[in-house]
Amino acid sequence: MSLLIRDVQEHELEQVLAMNNAAGPGILPIDAARLARFHRDAEYFRVAERNGQLAGFLVAFGHDADHDSDNFHWFRKNASKPFLYTDRIVVASQRRGGGVGRAFYADVQSYAEQRYPQLACEVFVRDGTDPVLLFHGALGFQEIGQRRQDDGTMASMLIRDLCSYEWIHQTYGTQLPDAPWVGRPRTPLPVPRNTGTHA
Repeated sequence: MSLLIRDVQEHELEQVLAMNNAAGPGILPIDAARLARFHRDAEYFRVAERNGQLAGFLVAFGHDADHDSDNFHWFRKNASKPFLYTDRIVVASQRRGGGVGRAFYADVQSYAEQRYPQLACEVFVRDGTDPVLLFHGALGFQEIGQRRQDDGTMASMLIRDLCSYEWIHQTYGTQLPDAPWVGRPRTPLPVPRNTGTHA
């Protein structure tokens, strides 16, 4: 029952789309064109594979990405430091409770803390989402605000400080060692814009 987390492959996007749109009220539905943009532009887009079957996926964008999510832009205005933004994490219904979500967050944290001081995401505040809020709280996320969505639903806007970032950044800067476990961004990182909002 080994679990492999790896970069998504283009031929898997149809299956990823079906998984996303069957995920329930905690995940916004998307169409194939938007998923294709995620595949083109996301800094982190990985799937979990168990016994040869997809068990979930996670999509994330760096804080300087050209990403059109309103929640992402809320974090750009309100987060105190640069961040990696988890646009969505989806675990297949038959795999929930089996550690896939925790494995994803261990992987994305390992990737993010080498590059960003914070990890950001939102959780919709709806009936049935309390376990999702508890899951994120147990992982060290803290609410920095709430944002009303277009449909009136409130979202809890969450940030997790990545305590290893400062040492890694001071020691290596952007010249990380060339080791397989370090990972590389899927897409070229944009040149950071000097907005004066981050230290």
